[in-house]
Amino acid sequence: MSRTAFFHDERTLWHGGGDYVLTIPAGGLVQPGGGLPENPETKRRLVNLLAVTGLSAELSVSSAAPATAEDLLRVHTSDYLTRFKALSDAQGGELGPRVPFLRGGYDIAALSAGLSMAALESVLAGRARNAYALSRPPGHHCLPDLPNGFCLLANIAVAIHAARAKGLGRRFAVVDWDVHHGNGTEAIFIDDPEVLTVSVHQDRNYPLDTGAAEVRGAGNANINIPLPPGSGHASYLEAMERIILPALTAHEPEAIIVACGYDASAVDPLGRMLLGAGSFAAMTDLLLAAADRLCAGRLVMAHEGGYSELHVPFCGHAVLARMADSTIAADDPLAATIRARQPDARWVNHLSAYLSELAQYFGTSR
Repeated sequence: MSRTAFFHDERTLWHGGGDYVLTIPAGGLVQPGGGLPENPETKRRLVNLLAVTGLSAELSVSSAAPATAEDLLRVHTSDYLTRFKALSDAQGGELGPRVPFLRGGYDIAALSAGLSMAALESVLAGRARNAYALSRPPGHHCLPDLPNGFCLLANIAVAIHAARAKGLGRRFAVVDWDVHHGNGTEAIFIDDPEVLTVSVHQDRNYPLDTGAAEVRGAGNANINIPLPPGSGHASYLEAMERIILPALTAHEPEAIIVACGYDASAVDPLGRMLLGAGSFAAMTDLLLAAADRLCAGRLVMAHEGGYSELHVPFCGHAVLARMADSTIAADDPLAATIRARQPDARWVNHLSAYLSELAQYFGTSR
């Protein structure tokens, strides 16, 4: 059994959003150029860094088959998929606000979902101890009938339903540490108590109207941990230890899937949460230990956001090195700067009291 499987396909990096600047279409007084923040360079640089350090040689690297229409229909409506495919086969366009795609976008999104499907299946079938899907476009914002936040298909949800259809498992946990609330995953599983969905995110970043702690879902199996901007390393780890790990223990999943965004990075243009590569490594360590204790090590990372071309590769490398139990390191070039920017003790203590209240509310206090 390969310890860590890495699913990647160059074709997913060919997904494009057309002529945008940040999230606004070019035109009028908005000058062309720049493109969407969700661009291929962050993920391509991660692949390159893995090759340069030699870590990719310690991984089991492969592509995967695209998700089929049958796979996608378990999550998405027929009307949505029909409209998406027709527009994709023509010239591309938009099916929702600020989620543009070029011709062939449907096929690339189906491949992205297929990578997540293969990653989850590989651990459930015992072919890999843990797995990483370099999915693009991302998926955690996508609703059954509407694209959202750069996401065109709900990759993790498609993977979970495919695993269920194959009889590989029923009970799962999704931990979303992307800086934005995982509203799509929440909406899809809100009435399913067998899927624990946990999102730790910057409060009121995106979407503005979702992610409140009061949204609990069937069996209280939905947990939102909204954190204020600038929360930093210590507060993320405290959220993991006080809320997320106890919730995983109580749920007893057959596999843990992480919506693995790196936009809580200290230099991400779309977040303000002050994390470094070491923060993501530390959270990975905690989840690896939880997976070992709860579900025979079955941990899957599905790549979501992260928009710093400099920092995402180092954050991703740190996560994969921990997953592979490798001694190969790629030192975070911003580590010293990020440490110097961490919040002071008064702010950390204030957040600790807030997290204590949340833990009591969620019933995860120990």
